[in-house]
Amino acid sequence: MLTAVKNELRVCLLSMKYNMMREMVNKVTFLTNVCFMVLNNASILVQWFILFRLREDVGGYTFREILFLWGLVAASFGLSHILFARAFSLSDLIIKGKLDSYLVQPKNVLVSVITSSTDVSAIGDFLYGVALVCACRPGVGGFFLFLLFTVTGMAVFTAFALLLGSLSFWFVRMDMLQGQMVMSAVSFATYPDGIFEGISRFLLYFIIPVGMAVWHPVHVMVSFDAGMLFTVAGYACALSAAAVAVFYRGLKRYASGNLMEARL
Repeated sequence: MLTAVKNELRVCLLSMKYNMMREMVNKVTFLTNVCFMVLNNASILVQWFILFRLREDVGGYTFREILFLWGLVAASFGLSHILFARAFSLSDLIIKGKLDSYLVQPKNVLVSVITSSTDVSAIGDFLYGVALVCACRPGVGGFFLFLLFTVTGMAVFTAFALLLGSLSFWFVRMDMLQGQMVMSAVSFATYPDGIFEGISRFLLYFIIPVGMAVWHPVHVMVSFDAGMLFTVAGYACALSAAAVAVFYRGLKRYASGNLMEARL
């Protein structure tokens, strides 16, 4: 069991390494994409700075907590696209019958699929998120919590995308819904949870997993709560397990596209 897990991790790391090497062939393009993503995120934060010059808090969040919020969203979403970018376009592979080349490889199908590409601009997101949190001077314990919640947030975003993408085994045109739902989750995550009430708050905690991906972690970073920490970690594990189960259940229904395609 441990040997199998070790081998899968090794394959996963090698896949990520080669993806990154492939993207860095053109260093100018690589650095430009990263830098422009950082600048794009920074420009949006200026709006919050201006808003907090007019009032002390928004939805119960101070400017420092907004920095934590944006830092965690950027870092976790960026890390998910660095490591598992293909999970966010899984629907397209299924609908067009492009999983064939992954099925014949002597390694875990799911790992092979979701680690088969990387998003270069997401590196800018990740670095931006880390820089924001460091600017808040959270201390050693706070920074450790940030790293932990970056991993749980990455797991939630990736699992959510994987779960939606896997529904393409049963329903057509899920690619549009997958993209819209994931981007909606990211958009809502950049706002304080205090501004949402009623049905919208319910949806953002139980249907679109923004609460467990970002809001609860930010509350723990500001005011530590061990129970909430374990709840977030447990939710990330449970959602990931559910996404994996749905993917393999749907894979039994997969219809080949008969594509002659090779992967190196």
